[in-house]
Amino acid sequence: MDQQQYLRDIVKWRKPRKRKTEALLGEMLGKIMEKQISPKQGVYDIISQAWEQLLPEQLRQHCKIVDINAGRIKVLVDSPSYLHEFRLCSCQLLEELQKLCPKARVKKINFSLS
Repeated sequence: MDQQQYLRDIVKWRKPRKRKTEALLGEMLGKIMEKQISPKQGVYDIISQAWEQLLPEQLRQHCKIVDINAGRIKVLVDSPSYLHEFRLCSCQLLEELQKLCPKARVKKINFSLS
């Protein structure tokens, strides 16, 4: 082994190696999707399917689920008369959703005008 190679080897061993601190954007997004978004999306899908089963088409045309957070479902309704009708039957809707989607832990349904 020549002296130059020997010196390079010594410097290589003594020189602190840089850690790879960069992360690929795709990997980071994948982890976020897996841990945070996918579970919420699953709950949203279950509730929206149950919602479609419970409501007749006439009522479904006038409302839209816009948010599900901490067991609360926010529903926008397109007219005051339908808002009143939804509020009258909200207890029954809540009970049925709780039966159909026990894992979603639905606590409340909030109706408001869009």
